[in-house]
Amino acid sequence: MPVSVPGDSRVSGMYDAPYLADAYAIRLPEDAIPDPEVLARFMFAHQPSWVAGLLSVRDALVAGFGIKTARELRTSPKPAGDERVNIFRIYERRPHEIHLDFRVSVMREVRALSTGPRPYLIVSTVVHCHNRLGRTYITLIAPFHRLVVESGLRRAARLGWPTVAKA
Repeated sequence: MPVSVPGDSRVSGMYDAPYLADAYAIRLPEDAIPDPEVLARFMFAHQPSWVAGLLSVRDALVAGFGIKTARELRTSPKPAGDERVNIFRIYERRPHEIHLDFRVSVMREVRALSTGPRPYLIVSTVVHCHNRLGRTYITLIAPFHRLVVESGLRRAARLGWPTVAKA
């Protein structure tokens, strides 16, 4: 479900006026592993099959504009210490959040509900565009981005998030 970018996320105040800022949350099972990196790796490793097709179309369209393709991001030589979750470079790890390239945050948050505290996973994205090409690119992919994030969260939930017992 769409939510506001959490105020305590590292990406929330990254840009004064981001061109795109969105977040999606899903409730986790009580026994879900609390490590946001494990949860992020699980979600990105189990994307719906149509996402790969969509990335292929994206790659074919952007290759001529000097924007790195997903294949280039996966296979390009990485400097020492460069760790990734799928195509996303890891910028920072916190106990409840992992901050990834393209300014993506995968954050585990416990919310106080009337039924008691419940864990949620929130995927937030913020984008700052430097030029017209960037703004055009984001405008074109934003609807697909939203579909990918929401369906990725739903698919991971259907498959069953990693739990403390399974880890």
